[in-house]
This record gives sequence, C-alpha cells and structure tokens, in this order.
Amino acid sequence: MIAMLLPFLLGVTGIAIDMGNTYMTHTRLQAAVDAGALAGSLELPYDPDLSKGIVQQAVESMVDKNMESAEVKSVVAGTEIRSVEVMAQAEVNLLLMSVLGMSDSTVEARATAGFNKLEVVFVIDNSGSMKGTPINMVKQASIELTELLIPDGATPDTKVGLVPFRGKVRIGEESGLDAGCYNADGSLNEGIHEDFMDDYWRLSSYYRRKVTLDTCSDLPKALPLSKNKDLVINSINTQTATGAWSGTVIPEGIKWARHILTPEAPYTQAGDKEDFRKIMIVLTDGDTEDGECGGGYRASYRPNNYWTNAYFGSGRDDAHCENSGVLNDDMLSEAQLAKDAGVEIFAIRFGSSDYTDIALMKEIASSKPGTNDHYFDAPSVYDIPEIFKQIGKQLGWRLL
Repeated sequence: MIAMLLPFLLGVTGIAIDMGNTYMTHTRLQAAVDAGALAGSLELPYDPDLSKGIVQQAVESMVDKNMESAEVKSVVAGTEIRSVEVMAQAEVNLLLMSVLGMSDSTVEARATAGFNKLEVVFVIDNSGSMKGTPINMVKQASIELTELLIPDGATPDTKVGLVPFRGKVRIGEESGLDAGCYNADGSLNEGIHEDFMDDYWRLSSYYRRKVTLDTCSDLPKALPLSKNKDLVINSINTQTATGAWSGTVIPEGIKWARHILTPEAPYTQAGDKEDFRKIMIVLTDGDTEDGECGGGYRASYRPNNYWTNAYFGSGRDDAHCENSGVLNDDMLSEAQLAKDAGVEIFAIRFGSSDYTDIALMKEIASSKPGTNDHYFDAPSVYDIPEIFKQIGKQLGWRLL
C-alpha cells in the first residue's frame, strides 16, 4: 500500500514545495522588474523615445543587480505616454515534481513606470534681476520639461501651469476672478494703497515721476493647468523679467500655485490629490523682499514702486526683507499649506545666496528626511537646464 501511495505522496509534497518555490521566485522577479522599470523611467528625460539605449542599459543593470538569474526579454515604450515597459523571465528549478517527469518551469513578470497623472506648475521669479540670460535659460528648461511631459501627437493625463511672480501675481479671467494683480489679502491691486497716497503726493515731482503706479500690466499672467502644450509653451515664452519692478514676494507665487493645483475655486482645473501627483517647481534668484533691503534694486525714497506690491497693496507696511521677517514667515506658511494640500515642492535657488536664503529654500522643499533631494542650487545660469532634467527624473520615478 505504501509503495502504491508513494508516488501520490511525493506528488502532493512536490506540489507544495515547488509551488512555494515558484511563488518565491516570481515575487523576487516582480520586485526586480519593478526596480528595473523605475530605473529605466529615471532615464526618460535623456532617452525619451528609448532610441539611445540609455533606458535599456539602466533596466538591465537594475534587474541584474536585484536578481542575477533573471533574463530581461523586452524593454519597450509602454502604452502610457512617456513610459517604459519591462518584461523578464526566470527559471524555477523543480525539486520533487521532476521525479514525476515534470520539467523545470519559467515565471514571467512585467512592470511599467514613467510619467502620467501629473499636475505641474512652474513658479518663476520674474523680477528684474532675472532678465536676459537667466530668464531665457529658465524658459528653455521649462519648455524641455513640458515637451517631456506632453509629447507631440499624444494626450497624456498630465497638465502643466505657470505662475510668474514679482511683488505680486497677475491673474487672468480663467480663474473666474476679475483679471488683474492681487494683494496678499485677496483684494484687487490698484497700485499704491489709498492709505499711502498722501505719502505719494508728498514726494517731490522728481521722485513722483519715478514711481510707476501700474506695475501689473507688464507682468505675465498665471496659466491654469492645461494639457495644451502649445498654450503652455506660449505662456512660458511671455516671461521676459522686464518692465516695472515691484519686489520679489515669493509667498504670493507659492500661494497662487497652490490655488492652481487644488480643485477648489478660484481654479477648478486640478484633479483630486488621490489621483494626481501634484508638483510645484519654485525658482528664484533673490531674497523674498519688498525693496527695504540693500542691493542695486533698492529705492532711496519712499514710497516707490515696491509700494505697489501685494503687501503694501493690502495696506501693510510691515512686510520687509530682514531675515526672519514676515515675508520669510509667510513663505514658509504658504509652503506648508501647499504640502498639506498634497503638493510636492521642488525648490531651485539660482545665483549666490546667504545662509538664510538657502535655509528657507531647503525648508520649503519636500525633501525626504535627512536629504535635500527636492532642493537644488544653481550658481550659474547654465546649471538650470540640467537641474530641470534632474527634477524630470524624479517625476518619472513612478510605477504605472
């Protein structure tokens, strides 16, 4: 009886052991393929069409690192826009079932990673110190990243917006609000606040002629999230960093970008934070300031153009640029509100900076604990395109 049952007992035992071995092999293979797809997606900014072999090499290297016995069978563009799909196989050595004449089996795993379900807003300093090569390099880098996110002939589920800022932000009619620049308290900016007009009229005619009451109309308008690549690129190209100056009020740029990235009014183009990865890219080359600090852009008389910014426009004259001042505090507060709303912030500090400026930008960034992976330093204008590519790599690091 035992002799008759032995094949059956071996078969049952073999099924249990070998199925467990098959399951463990497949689990290891799937983890290796997931890692390979993610590694490949990181290289999409440098090899968007998989034609240079950079993605293929990254995939094969990562799969081999995680499971030497795995064999990569294919690395192709995924069905999702700007994605890479990886398929690999691994042999499972059957232990007991081979006694029954069953040969070794093969398991297979697939994974896709890349860019999709993204909502990205560029928050760009358009103050006068950015004019010329700096703003041109920023435009180039922004357009290249937009091309990656929204390729020609495709309709990815990804949207891009823009918030140019100086001392305030200019809003278009797409928001449902009256078009124009807005103060920090949400009121429409009309130049110098009425409480300060007596000071304006006390100026000599010489200084009064130097005050530009309209510092809004030549500031590029904010662009709501859009899938229309041509519209996004045209909006990016409106930035010149020229025209009437009014300061560098970073918290206003962050605030309006948060409004664009959240589905609640005034903007309603954004999706739910559970469905979309929401990204804010903040680039500035100066202190968050209103003209009370030193440097080539300081005005020696009061009031001046800075008195048309979002804080003075609210009737406030306590928002100066001293380290630990209210603008710095509001910058951190607005960044935290954005993070609480599910927004991930990449911070780029361009030019030379003091310790306080660098510390502020690092603090608003959504870096992982113990790292500065969302903060970037760009001492030269020529560092900016590469930094945008590095951000692009992080945006692509997502299993689809």
